[in-house]
Amino acid sequence: MNPRIALLLLVLTACSTTGVVPMDKGTYMVSKRSAQVGFGPADGAKADVYVEANAFCAKDNKTVETVTLNMTDSGFAKPASASLQFRCVSK
Repeated sequence: MNPRIALLLLVLTACSTTGVVPMDKGTYMVSKRSAQVGFGPADGAKADVYVEANAFCAKDNKTVETVTLNMTDSGFAKPASASLQFRCVSK
């Protein structure tokens, strides 16, 4: 296999999101694992989950209320990730 294709496949599979998942009592969750390599903060993954949550709530003209936010910084053989539990509330 061409090394460039293999690298592209690795990057595409390393970056993943759950999409918005309903939980209970009007609570939702979205998680994102970044393709970030090396050591660093999960700021990009955090921004991505908030963008997705805000887009989801905006469909009903609502805004995001954070229930919990968990972030894991990237490290040796460990990608950065963020998991957001939220509610959509009236503006």
